[in-house]
Amino acid sequence: MKTLKIVCLIAFVGLAIISCKKDDNGGDGGGGAVEGLVTAKVNGADFTSNSDFTVASKVTANGNTTVTIQGSDNSGKGIVLIINGFEGMGSYDIGGGSNVFVTGSYVEANASNPQNSQTWMAPFDDNVAGEINISESTAAKIVGTFNFNAKNTNNNSMKEITDGNFDVNFN
Repeated sequence: MKTLKIVCLIAFVGLAIISCKKDDNGGDGGGGAVEGLVTAKVNGADFTSNSDFTVASKVTANGNTTVTIQGSDNSGKGIVLIINGFEGMGSYDIGGGSNVFVTGSYVEANASNPQNSQTWMAPFDDNVAGEINISESTAAKIVGTFNFNAKNTNNNSMKEITDGNFDVNFN
């Protein structure tokens, strides 16, 4: 439960610092995750969320829609994707210049000692750090793919998140 709280806290902080998107009216043809999961490779190692710790939300306020997708596994590892300025299917760059409105993060939470938890964030500079592609978005769920490079500002280490997929129901 502490792990979920840490991931939720990170998502909330991400929401507080974000707000725009890039759209190419496309999408790339879909996600490959099993329904209810977030999957990816983290520095080449497989990551699969636990369906009990996987959630998506869509909030609209003042004409701006924010979508958050997060999935954590049983060991406290998690991925959080936030798209502020969500407009449906298409491609959203993570970063690029002043675009900090679409973010990705990878977390390794330490429930026994939360201060030893580590977070890698994207974007971390003015370059495009990756992208999120939405291939399906309904009132009930969101499906797509993602990839990004993220940096841990505590120790400057990097994580490469590739082959990301999600198929998650909105709560």
